[in-house]
Amino acid sequence: MSESVVGVPDVWRLRARGCWAEAAALLAPYCADDPGAAMRRAEILVEACFYHLAGWAEAEDALRVAEALAGTDEQRGAAASERGYLAYGVTLHSGRDRADEARSAFGRSAALLSPGSPGRPLLDFRRGLVAENIAGNPAAARAAYRRAHAGAVAHGDAFLTSFTWRHLAGLAAADGDLAEARHGFAESLRLRVSLGHLVGTAPALLALADVSPDDEAAPLRAEAARLTALLST
Repeated sequence: MSESVVGVPDVWRLRARGCWAEAAALLAPYCADDPGAAMRRAEILVEACFYHLAGWAEAEDALRVAEALAGTDEQRGAAASERGYLAYGVTLHSGRDRADEARSAFGRSAALLSPGSPGRPLLDFRRGLVAENIAGNPAAARAAYRRAHAGAVAHGDAFLTSFTWRHLAGLAAADGDLAEARHGFAESLRLRVSLGHLVGTAPALLALADVSPDDEAAPLRAEAARLTALLST
């Protein structure tokens, strides 16, 4: 898959602005025989579901295409991780319990991905989400997020690192450690701004505002509102 052909920078720019359907459309012509394009399209559509809380069936159809094209253990492992994440999202947001499917898919992914795979930190992070939001086990979630964080940093994955910082900060805030929470949310915000991830910047601003003194929180919330309005136009 040539970046010059599929316009990967354009895909990222659209995704970063929350234009998931448009980003997926750029990849669609290459998904019949390109496992990488099919997987990326599925990831984008699954991600959109977590923002819109809709579109699960379309995302699942795209994921089936990626699963069918996967020809290596790494590709099958990535597809299994995405399958687990989709099942987690459906369980959390649509009222259908697919938690067992999520755990099973994550287990398959762990068996397929090599120990040094760049996809393993993402898998650890997603297992942390299940531990925190479905199992209600913050200790297990923290351990998984820390593994994911270390792996994301080691692989230079700034996008994932912005999420691990955010979720570790959320656990710190729940424990009443506001200093640690502010640090984590600030790091998450810094990374999202540096990446140009506009759709993720407003939530990062609001999260930091929630653990900041009133005089610091007000401008953060104002900037979040400005960004939200910008993305809505």
